[in-house]
Amino acid sequence: MGFDPTLNGMSAITLKVNGRSHKLDLDPSTPLLYALSDDLALNGPKFGCGLGQCGACTVIVKGQAIRSCITPVRSVAGADITTLEGIGTADKPHPLQRAFIEEQAAQCGFCVNGVILTAKAFLDKNPKATEPEIEQALSGVLCRCFASVRMLRAIQKAGQEMAR
Repeated sequence: MGFDPTLNGMSAITLKVNGRSHKLDLDPSTPLLYALSDDLALNGPKFGCGLGQCGACTVIVKGQAIRSCITPVRSVAGADITTLEGIGTADKPHPLQRAFIEEQAAQCGFCVNGVILTAKAFLDKNPKATEPEIEQALSGVLCRCFASVRMLRAIQKAGQEMAR
């Protein structure tokens, strides 16, 4: 007798991540973060607090920055999901990634996923945002090593490029 995933609460879930579809057998209540890291081997979203408070696990769904550690896969099945790996490449980085490199905006790097994806979702809607608006948009992402001055400079620089 073969494995029947329905007996264990599993079901086929299709996730569209970074432009590619992936059919996974998962419990529908599985946090999206676990599917991304364990099943799809993506390293951008990180496990931080597990409560949706720190931002390390941020991904973009329908233009919104969301916390993947508290988002069940059933709620995003079929939706376009973007992770840090999906916004640019080493050869062609996204303006935010390029600005972070140029401004040496990361220190330990743990919060960078949340900062960049939160900033991207915000700048996509507000490319000419002011520094106070950017600070407000990022207020929910925790950075313990406080590289925020360089991060803000990088985000403003990227915003100027994105507004063109």
